[in-house]
Amino acid sequence: MKKIYLFLPILAGFMFGSSGIFVRTLTQNGIDQGTLLFLRFSIAIIPILIALILTDKKLLKIDLKDIPLFLACSICIIGLNLCYNESMNTVPLSLAAVLLSLAPIFVLVFAYILFREKITSKKLICMFLAIFGCVLMTGVLEDNIINIPLFGILSGVGAALFWAVYLMASKKSMETGKHTYTILFYSIIFITIALIPFTSFGQIADFISIDPLLCIIFLIIHSTFSFALPYIFSTLSLNYIDSGISSILLSGAEPLAALIFGFFIYSEVPTVLMFCGFILTIAAMMMLSRKDTLET
Repeated sequence: MKKIYLFLPILAGFMFGSSGIFVRTLTQNGIDQGTLLFLRFSIAIIPILIALILTDKKLLKIDLKDIPLFLACSICIIGLNLCYNESMNTVPLSLAAVLLSLAPIFVLVFAYILFREKITSKKLICMFLAIFGCVLMTGVLEDNIINIPLFGILSGVGAALFWAVYLMASKKSMETGKHTYTILFYSIIFITIALIPFTSFGQIADFISIDPLLCIIFLIIHSTFSFALPYIFSTLSLNYIDSGISSILLSGAEPLAALIFGFFIYSEVPTVLMFCGFILTIAAMMMLSRKDTLET
């Protein structure tokens, strides 16, 4: 029975990897970044609230002292999504996902700077291989390829940076006894309220007017499938399998899904070197996650 739960982080990774489809579709239909994020987070409140209640209603209780950490997590989630959306709109989906998967490298660096956690030679090797893999994926070592915008690459790195800070902030909050659902639920409530002034409800109305039923279903699937459910599934998997294993499966599935979606939907065909870079980066990050698990 335990093996069944190994499928949860894999499923979560594939759902996260589908984000580019929704982001590009909404952007091409005139939805700006602020409005897109408002739609993603406001709709996600409902499924995450349901998951929270089904887990334990007591998780809704918070203290005033928890708010600063929740706000920190909120800022990181906004930064992560803004950067990741921009990256998915400007570079191949597989590259955007791989750049995001570099977050563990930033976690290692921050842990060393803030907590003096040791960085071993094996970790350094994995970090170097992951970065070299990303270099291969950008295609800069090849001739006669389509130029990949530097801004898109920097946005992907920025997404990884925000993701790393979120992981550290949420971990700090969990050390105070707060559940992942609680952190995420209140964070997206803060985000939704903060995004109201930056939301164009006219853009939402124009998008829905194209085909009301189909567009509403699309918006619900976008928020639920590419944001809420992946968080729920990955969190649920931690009740049955080791967190390190869950992280490895998720980090491997997301870029693979992005590569598949990019290939079949947007005809993003990687060159041989770019594909080698993809494999190298994912393998390095999975080894890095595995070593972290063994050492902790």
